[in-house]
Amino acid sequence: MKLTAATVLASCAPSLAFALVGITWSIPGVPSTGLNSVTFPLSLAQTPHETGYYFAQQFNFVGQQDVGYTGLQPRPDANGRPAIHAVFSSFIAGTTTNDANCGSGADGGPGVSCGVEFSAPYSNGYNLEIVNTGGTTWTGTAVDSTTGDRVHIGTYTLPAGTQGIKGSQVGFVEYYPWNSGTHTCSSLPYAYVTFGYPVSPSGIGSLGDAYEYGDCVGNVAFKNSRSAGGIDVQVGFNPGTARN
Repeated sequence: MKLTAATVLASCAPSLAFALVGITWSIPGVPSTGLNSVTFPLSLAQTPHETGYYFAQQFNFVGQQDVGYTGLQPRPDANGRPAIHAVFSSFIAGTTTNDANCGSGADGGPGVSCGVEFSAPYSNGYNLEIVNTGGTTWTGTAVDSTTGDRVHIGTYTLPAGTQGIKGSQVGFVEYYPWNSGTHTCSSLPYAYVTFGYPVSPSGIGSLGDAYEYGDCVGNVAFKNSRSAGGIDVQVGFNPGTARN
């Protein structure tokens, strides 16, 4: 896994206005003070290498109402090599950062957005780690589940008094070009992603079945199934040939 591009913050935290699919996650036995780490596996092995989709998991912190996100966004190949954009964001007012991969603001509101692009095979699968690195500081890392290579996404510090990560939330699939202008449901490009079971020091979590929402329910060829790796989600039309 090789870092290939500077941070691209503009698309780090697209709005949920046109999210297509939701998927709940939960982890048992979480202490009242929350988790000090959680890992969200994602597989893009069958997803075309095109800009537009955001596959993400949301999480809450004890003592805060607003959420954080971490996720992956496909990108077109660069110089003949596959490219992936990884995201780690906080929507909590008062979040700060000194990380070069991060910037102030999240989706037009308060918080911090961190992002980095790297080159790695889509077929490998990725574990998105969120780890407390001291006090109220948290670091996001994308880990290649095949090679173990690690890419630093970003680090931010939450307001004083914030505790650990709560034991449940909702992930999503979003096609963010639809966040502005108009669209037709039948024009949605094909995508396929596997959401893996979340992992923490409290154990392996569970996933609910994926479900549609938004203004194109029933009109985007949505499919949802369970596999050994988690929940497989398919949406969109005219699939291209997935590449490694």
